[in-house]
Amino acid sequence: MTAHSPNPSEGPTMTVVTAVQAAAHSAIQLAKVSGSDRSRALRAMAQTLRERQDDILEANTLDLETSHEMAMPDLILDWLKLTPERIQTAVQILQKLSDLSDPIQQVISTRYPVENCQSYAQHTPLGVIALVYEAIPELAAIAAGLCLRTGNSLVLKGGNEASHSNQAIAAALQAALEEVGLPTSCVTHLASEQGNSIRDLVTQDAWINLVIPYGRPSLVQQVVRQATAPVLRTAIGNCYLYWSASGNLEMVRRVIVESHRREPDAVNAIEKVLVHTKQNPAALTTLWSHLREQGFRLKGDEALVAEFPELEPTAPEEWGQSALDKVVIFKWVDSLATAITWINHYSSGHADCLITESYRESRQFAIGVTSAAVYINASPQFTRNPKRARDIALGMSSQKGQRRGMIGLETLTTLKQVIQGSGD
Repeated sequence: MTAHSPNPSEGPTMTVVTAVQAAAHSAIQLAKVSGSDRSRALRAMAQTLRERQDDILEANTLDLETSHEMAMPDLILDWLKLTPERIQTAVQILQKLSDLSDPIQQVISTRYPVENCQSYAQHTPLGVIALVYEAIPELAAIAAGLCLRTGNSLVLKGGNEASHSNQAIAAALQAALEEVGLPTSCVTHLASEQGNSIRDLVTQDAWINLVIPYGRPSLVQQVVRQATAPVLRTAIGNCYLYWSASGNLEMVRRVIVESHRREPDAVNAIEKVLVHTKQNPAALTTLWSHLREQGFRLKGDEALVAEFPELEPTAPEEWGQSALDKVVIFKWVDSLATAITWINHYSSGHADCLITESYRESRQFAIGVTSAAVYINASPQFTRNPKRARDIALGMSSQKGQRRGMIGLETLTTLKQVIQGSGD
């Protein structure tokens, strides 16, 4: 970590500089804290969230009222709305994380060719994580849990639409840290009303080790453009499904519907379906009837609309965009190879599906699609509260490189090589 202090007069406000410096110093302290003490802090966070639930919901009501007055999109209102169930999910995640063994004490054997020495690799914290997020207030608590479990400090920069909710949740998390004797700057909240911009935060590469933007593609792209600190891109929606000639109709229907049912954000929602030209037209009309009953809006490419006028026509730019709504767009394709090429070009690249009865097709799809995850005859389900605590994830990344796929505990750590000799 760079030791110099940036000059506030040359850029961001002192508020941001002071906050990220404090977070960096806390990260150094936190890395030395035992796993059992961090577990105790996680349990305290869960308890404080539970105790302050009414205060958090009251703050959220203020945000919702303001957002309604400002005519915010329905998507953002859905993300923004807190319920006792959503808060309870965050509480359960914190409790599950508290029960885990310390991930930063895990040792991995390595082959490092140093004569007369033993070598191993150990998971270590990254340092300071910055989360820039849109609505979804409970995301702050989940991110704080993942960061504390992995020994990282967290800086939160939420959207204006959730300012009261974010403040209430951050205050609860900091109260829990203070209760167990950890620095409150292990979790730092940058209040929107202080005038700190996203650019002010994501250019603090002297102190921030990773920035995670979470929200609509426009937010992610803004952070990527402005950041000088490393960025881990996240992806939501615009997942593709290829319906093979041998694919089962009922399986296709179930996979599409289930992918849109995750709360509050359907991370892996299937929004595009590529249909083999040999698929039975009657199966298509049956599928569309079921989807319309579930409230889906259906669109098609030019060839499909010509054959099925009940479909809405789609614009060319929509193939690479996420609707983040109950919209599914269909397209004819003449082969698996065509489908793979189309998916690799247009999908968001984090989760794409195949429905087929052909083993050969399943292998070709798994090898050919370059996305972070491929699902074969399975729904691309995503939940932040899975049965196994080690599977808890903040979201999905389509970024190619080391940190790809589920953004979980291992994503927030790095490896340190240790080579131990006898002085020879």
